Amino acid sequence: MILSMTGFGEARLEEDAHAYHLEIRTVNNRYLKASIHLPDEFGFLETEVERLIRQKITRGSASLRLHVRDLSAAAAQEINTSAIHQYIEQLRHAVADDPRTRIDLATLATLPGVCQPRDLTEAQREQTWELIQRLTTTAMEHLLSMRQTEGRAITADLTAHCDLISRRLASIRERVPAVVAEFRDRLLSRVQELLNGSGVKLAEQDLLKEVSIYAERSDISEEVSRLASHGEQFLRLMGEREPSGRKLEFVAQEMLREANTMGSKTGDGQIARDVVEIKAAIDRIKEQVMNVE
Repeated sequence: MILSMTGFGEARLEEDAHAYHLEIRTVNNRYLKASIHLPDEFGFLETEVERLIRQKITRGSASLRLHVRDLSAAAAQEINTSAIHQYIEQLRHAVADDPRTRIDLATLATLPGVCQPRDLTEAQREQTWELIQRLTTTAMEHLLSMRQTEGRAITADLTAHCDLISRRLASIRERVPAVVAEFRDRLLSRVQELLNGSGVKLAEQDLLKEVSIYAERSDISEEVSRLASHGEQFLRLMGEREPSGRKLEFVAQEMLREANTMGSKTGDGQIARDVVEIKAAIDRIKEQVMNVE
């Protein structure tokens, strides 16, 4: 099943005079990268929160942020009076030349080290973890739902491109035998003209053998078969339950390799036009796969 790497999920909760808002966003990235932003008093939970993310996501860049507001007096941060006194002394020296300057306590409270997270008991830590775990789990469910919805749209688009490639390959497969035969006949006619003009004698059987060998070098039947096989493998990977984004990237690259070889070997105008359409479809596939988990 295809999952998009792009998504958003959030969860809100009010409990014990706290208002919590947790949100998580994911964007495409070659590997899994988790960025956790928690208030200082919840910093001890960062490793556990990241573990929850990694249980559900295997690829992409995930950013989780927790907002907390309306804390009660009992839950407020503790004031570091020592830090405040040090700031005041420094500010007094700094503004000594201008007695009109006033020291704003509200501004002091925002300075580093003034407000410190209160120490939690072991029971409070357990309770806090249960709450954050619930929030994270709910937000992840919403995130995964969005990733699945976008994944279905990506699946439809990729399937359409694979169908186009399959149709163009069918057209090329029908045309290849005639193209090889026409090339062999033109080559044989040209060689015979050169031999007649030079007076060189060559057994017809040997001539036909050499011409056939050279003509086979323009035969793209093997490339057509390999590209068709890659296309079938691509569709099978799309249906797997496990994340397959990296595998799909690799197969798409192999598909492009075969298409490039076909384009360089063929001299037929119709086949060349079909190859151009195939390569354009593969390019769009590669763009889409970049956002698949």
